[in-house]
Amino acid sequence: MTGPTTGGNVPRTIVITGASDGIGAASARQLQDAGETVVIVGRNPEKTDAVARRLGADSFIADYSDLAQVRDLAAALLETYPRIDVLANNAGGIFGDRVTTVDGYEFTFQVNHLGGFLLTNLLMDRLIESQASVIQTSSLAAQRFSRFDIDDLQAEKKYSASTAYGNGKLANILFTKELHRRFHENGVHAVAFHPGAVASGFAGASSGPWKFMYTNPLTARLLTSTEVGGARLTFLALGKPGVDWEPGQYYANNRLAKTTRVADDPGVAKMLWERSAEMVSL
Repeated sequence: MTGPTTGGNVPRTIVITGASDGIGAASARQLQDAGETVVIVGRNPEKTDAVARRLGADSFIADYSDLAQVRDLAAALLETYPRIDVLANNAGGIFGDRVTTVDGYEFTFQVNHLGGFLLTNLLMDRLIESQASVIQTSSLAAQRFSRFDIDDLQAEKKYSASTAYGNGKLANILFTKELHRRFHENGVHAVAFHPGAVASGFAGASSGPWKFMYTNPLTARLLTSTEVGGARLTFLALGKPGVDWEPGQYYANNRLAKTTRVADDPGVAKMLWERSAEMVSL
């Protein structure tokens, strides 16, 4: 694994969303230990502030179920950081019954995909200037649970929490593929990864077997630790694109991995980008 790509001992600026706990917080700690400048973004003010204070890092609050907060976050990041070397779109989760956000979109789709899509696009000029890496935290759920319908992104025809989550994680991979196609020649390096079935609080707002698996102390012992899951994000953040990992691809266990065939359909990726752009008024 290589170190910072800016040369010498100059730390890079690494923005991690969903970093108030779980793999985001673990990776932030690992990256700071590696000498990088980490920026913590979270939804919960108390938890986010606690992580940031422990690391002596900057922090910002944004709830992805409100796109106005994502826009405010982008504006604050652009005002504060002349460089953004890595953007880790790690915010997300699995939830319960179908509800819509204040923006009118299905909650799981917005939190797992639209929020990160909007933030990335609002930061795009800065990311190009910085020759940045953009990392999407996806999941094996993209392969196991997705039933992706480009004409029903809001799950109005049929909804289940598992399918909505799988579709959101598949959207992360499709976004990575299209981001690579559109901006790789401009120096933006996109990658998606599966962190493992991690013992974290990402399923705390869900119900049924998902909540039991991820919050029960007995079943949690069978899951990947946040340190190991975070290290998979850290591997990509510290690694050099084209050397340590291949841009435009999906990784699991720090290796190239296969996922659902839909993820390799450039037509679907293009349509998802265009429809997402319409939703967030880009």
